[in-house]
Amino acid sequence: GINAEYGYFIQTNLRMAASNTSANPSTLLPLELVDKCIGSRMHMTMKNDREIVGVLLGFDDFVNMVLEDVTEYETTPEGRRVTKLDQILLHGSNITMMVPGGEGPVG
Repeated sequence: GINAEYGYFIQTNLRMAASNTSANPSTLLPLELVDKCIGSRMHMTMKNDREIVGVLLGFDDFVNMVLEDVTEYETTPEGRRVTKLDQILLHGSNITMMVPGGEGPVG
């Protein structure tokens, strides 16, 4: 699906960034990829088993992120809890995966 394609895209770009950048001037570094996603919908997986989907407004060097039009998906023993938020600030150290264009969990 689309999430797998974007996951592969991110992994490929991270591998390229880890290689020698002087040998390939078209290499895309991780923060450059995130910068290209400003204004786009993002699907974030967090350390605490929550998933966040929203439009990326901005980020800093620590990959702290501000998103708007946010939906938070939390898995609880009772099932999935869905919370809508206008804006959210995510601490970069809690983000485990980012999927540009992702629409969130299915099912």
